[in-house]
Amino acid sequence: MIPRNVIFLLFSALSILFFWDPLRELARLSLKSELYSHIALVPLISGYFLAARRETILAEAGTSVLPGALVAAAASILHLIGLSQGPGLGPNDRLSLAIFSFVLFWIGGFVFLYGTRAFKVGAFPLLFLFFMTPIPSAVIERFIFALQVASTEVTEVFFRVTGVPVLREGFVFQLPGLSIEVAKQCSGIRSSIALVLTSIIAGQLFLDSGWRRLVLVLAIFPVTVFKNGLRIVSLSLLGAYVDPRILGSELHKSGGIPFFVIGLALMVPVLWLLRRKKKD
Repeated sequence: MIPRNVIFLLFSALSILFFWDPLRELARLSLKSELYSHIALVPLISGYFLAARRETILAEAGTSVLPGALVAAAASILHLIGLSQGPGLGPNDRLSLAIFSFVLFWIGGFVFLYGTRAFKVGAFPLLFLFFMTPIPSAVIERFIFALQVASTEVTEVFFRVTGVPVLREGFVFQLPGLSIEVAKQCSGIRSSIALVLTSIIAGQLFLDSGWRRLVLVLAIFPVTVFKNGLRIVSLSLLGAYVDPRILGSELHKSGGIPFFVIGLALMVPVLWLLRRKKKD
């Protein structure tokens, strides 16, 4: 009898071949788009957690033919819908549906071969694979707009605190000799995604209840907005009172890393409070 693990490896290889075109497109996207540069890390992180739980998963292994087949069938139907609606979908949404279908199909095979009890043990790393899916355009645009609006409000507060004379018109701030726009690129969406993934992993490692993990993830929004406002005001003041060329420099284009570190630092006390609450 062929070992279960060998069958699953063969199934995984066939799944990759079946979804080869969208997976290849996803690889190209992750290399050229800063928004999706995290995608390459997702299967590695999932693989780590699966390996860490390998013995427990295998101890619970037992086939669940019908549930697994239903999940795989649903994934196949979604993929076929995506193929048939291809011309009506944008490239991002078409790829999003295809990758979502791939992950769902692969999970269906896992449930089929290892059973629902093993799935429950490995639920986190298996479901984490859905972060390989590009975010649908409608969702990402709304989230970017929300961050843009909130960041603009916080930026105005920071300007008032500094006492700098400023006039606001929508997303634009008029400073002495300088005009600053809080554009979509200033929304902090890339760092937000990185912070969300980091908080999900931290919650899995350090927190033991769903509501605490959810609070940790939800804290990302105010933290991102705060550090966005801090970055915008800092660069604006440097441009207005030190050197206007700073706003077109590498510091402006790639200066998000120090503020991402600030975001991480702000998340530490939130995690600490949630862990302390758990102990209490």
